Amino acid sequence: MASSTCFLLVVVLALITSQAIASDPSPLQDFCVADKYSPVRVNGFACKDPMAVNADDFFKAAMLDKPRNTMMSKVGSNVTLINVMQIPGLNTLGISLARIDYAPLGQNPPHTHPRATEILTVLEGTLYVGFVTSNPNKLFAKVLNKGDVFVFPQGLIHFQFNPIYDKPAVAIAALSSQNPGAITIANAVFGSKPPISDDVLAKAFQVEKRTIDWLQAQFWENNHN
Repeated sequence: MASSTCFLLVVVLALITSQAIASDPSPLQDFCVADKYSPVRVNGFACKDPMAVNADDFFKAAMLDKPRNTMMSKVGSNVTLINVMQIPGLNTLGISLARIDYAPLGQNPPHTHPRATEILTVLEGTLYVGFVTSNPNKLFAKVLNKGDVFVFPQGLIHFQFNPIYDKPAVAIAALSSQNPGAITIANAVFGSKPPISDDVLAKAFQVEKRTIDWLQAQFWENNHN
């Protein structure tokens, strides 16, 4: 009985520890405004002198109020990020925001956020969204309309697609990191610099090398601004 209790305690502690390191570190003060000019390199940014902090460190004017141009994007979407790089006051607070504009039939292609869970709210239009789990690779997908909300767990591949051919869509996404990162799958696999060996990719995707060479020759656009 004692050994099973001890084992249960170890499992609980492991779960608590894994949760504790699954998001940005908790702040130990009211704020730690990012000093992006500091020579100190830490996991995040060094803190600006609190005596030099003002309201503008927590503010960004008119970033999300206007539609973004989606017609120049090959994938038909435009992501406007609000993270610690735009608002230094977000440093250590573990949250950021994005506006995503979708052209008719536009998509935010399959990607991951290595450091954040995402919660998405549709402001206008219709979106088909989903994510894929790890082992087994199961798809969870829904069609969302105005006001609907969907969650993408941290690190999992997910996407959004506007299935309407004559109307745009808009969504707001909140993310559980000051700097969640975005790895767009096609860009990372076929557009890395220097490129991944076509021998590796041809074997991984079970296709001929000339197919991989063609894919690597394409322009893989980054729709995150």
